[in-house]
Amino acid sequence: MEYRQLTPAEIAALQQQGCVSEDWNLIEVADAFSPAHIVRTTFSGRIRLGAFTRSFTLGGGVTRHSGISDACLHNVTVGDNCLIRSVQGYIANYDIASDCLIDSVGIISTDEPSSFGNGVKVSVLNETGGREVLIHDRLSSHEAYMIALYRHRPAFVEKMNAIIAAYADSVRSDRGSIGSGVQIFGCQEIHGVRIGDGCVINGTTRLSNGSVNSAADAPVYIGQNVIGEDFIISEGSSVTDGTMLTRCYVGQACQFGHGYSASDSLFFCNCQGENGEACAIFAGPFTVTHHKSTLLIAGMFSFMNAGSGSNQSNHLYKLGPIHQGTLERGAKTASDSYILWPARVGAFSLVMGRHVTHSDTTNLPFSYLIEKGETSYLAPGVNLRSVGTIRDARKWPGRDGRKWAGSEDGTGTERHDMINYDLLSPFTIQKMIKGLQTLENLRYASGELSDVYSFHSVKITNSSLKRGLELYRIAIDKYMGNSFIARLQEPDGSFGALTESQMLTRLRPSTPIGSGEWVDISGLIAPKSEIEALMRGIERGEIDSFEQIREAFRRMADQFREYQWTWVFQHIQQLYGINPSKMTREDAARLVDIWKESVIKLDRMIYDDARKEFNLAAKTGFGADGDKSQKESDFEQVRGAFESDPFVQSVLEHIQAKTELATRVLAALQ
Repeated sequence: MEYRQLTPAEIAALQQQGCVSEDWNLIEVADAFSPAHIVRTTFSGRIRLGAFTRSFTLGGGVTRHSGISDACLHNVTVGDNCLIRSVQGYIANYDIASDCLIDSVGIISTDEPSSFGNGVKVSVLNETGGREVLIHDRLSSHEAYMIALYRHRPAFVEKMNAIIAAYADSVRSDRGSIGSGVQIFGCQEIHGVRIGDGCVINGTTRLSNGSVNSAADAPVYIGQNVIGEDFIISEGSSVTDGTMLTRCYVGQACQFGHGYSASDSLFFCNCQGENGEACAIFAGPFTVTHHKSTLLIAGMFSFMNAGSGSNQSNHLYKLGPIHQGTLERGAKTASDSYILWPARVGAFSLVMGRHVTHSDTTNLPFSYLIEKGETSYLAPGVNLRSVGTIRDARKWPGRDGRKWAGSEDGTGTERHDMINYDLLSPFTIQKMIKGLQTLENLRYASGELSDVYSFHSVKITNSSLKRGLELYRIAIDKYMGNSFIARLQEPDGSFGALTESQMLTRLRPSTPIGSGEWVDISGLIAPKSEIEALMRGIERGEIDSFEQIREAFRRMADQFREYQWTWVFQHIQQLYGINPSKMTREDAARLVDIWKESVIKLDRMIYDDARKEFNLAAKTGFGADGDKSQKESDFEQVRGAFESDPFVQSVLEHIQAKTELATRVLAALQ
């Protein structure tokens, strides 16, 4: 924008309207500037002002013309059509873009050169240090996971910290910025904060040394009595109602409110925090805690729901809070659960009761970890048949609040976290295969008639062990069959008639990547070989920018299905004794039959579990002051009938659809 000096007539008009300047020559204005709507304002330092030609419509239909009144501005640029009024303190060293509304605020200033939260050290997982992550504007959960946990590769960590520090230096400035369309009401103090487009800050107490990375199509809202220090808040997030954040990163589409308190913690996309407290946690995507009595501390979580009163301890010894723990993806805690770190809970497991034995159930996923008489008992695999597990897996994609470029309406910002929502994947299936071996070894070592087996400080009953073996085998068969059938399908979902030659051609992997171990790096499920290749590239200096790192993660996400098939192809012989490179149609038909049986069996278990939600015990409390018939009627009015429940219907439809699919595949093979 071109600026000019004030004319003598404009200076006279401003003075007549109660404006004061220590040097009118330091004020520059846009060509279309008019002094008509600038009153009772004090200017100092270098000032640039745009044109004020439009009006704002506030709540209740109140209209205010753009302009400046009752304010003190020092070294400030104000864009076109802003409304700034009732500044009790001052605004200093800020660039304010167009169409902003700033009303009834205290102090907005940048007092010294700042990188606006970029480069802040967050002592995640270990309060005493050692796993610090330097936060920055575009931090992804995968990048943070590698920095925090792969400390056995110091060269990698050093290179990553250098890349982040260089970025922090590149954004360092002695001037803050407020993007276009920002609205700030009743805020007491803002110091050294960069605010993106479309942000609304309403009644906030204090924000210091941070970035609010709002975007016009994914605005950030910061509400009443919020306090934030040394922070970054990403697009589409909401922080309200007395939330306190200290040395925290908040990812995209997160929601915090009702007095939530967090320090030295990382929260990635779609996390929610209310009422409770967090300290030094790594909250991967979809970590949710809603309850006032819940404390999450020194733990790693993702796709997790913390029950009321959930708590952990990291003070086992007297050297301080040095212990940490992990609840792998999808793990949940029941009300009043307690875990004494260090401990590790397998994926999609449920924790109930108090546990102080430092168990490690990583290779026994989908389990219940239950306290019985101060002893930790494990029921392997039972969460595979739980209606709650299936419901969770279905709800996460629909609850992704992010908008990104390429979405249906063509708007949105770039996704930082690459999320894989698959319940069954090489990551969980490889653990089930190890779980089968573990349970078989326990049974062999202690005998089939043992009442209880011991494993990593937990007890497993005989019946639980047998049930775990059955459930893991069913889940493995279902997953392997799903992948096998998907590989045989045409792009349009059809099969056609398949000769053995055509079948073998389709089954041949397109890449050697994926045959080894897989990892879940906080939402992204990928071959470990690809993660290690990325780290080697960073260590050697071949990859030295966020764009290259993000592109590597994006490639892993995009190629997941191809990498996954390589893993499945490599494990068919191990699991079924069939060489996939020489598979016959009879072999293929046997795999389809095994798959069909496993799908129907597991769906029937889920169907029976759903029925428990409609039994007599579930109806306790219904039909107040009535007899049994009124209780039944009241229950149906509120919850509906079992047969007509949408989830129950979907399970039955799934059984039917998979039965028909098996018939189609077998016909194609014949």
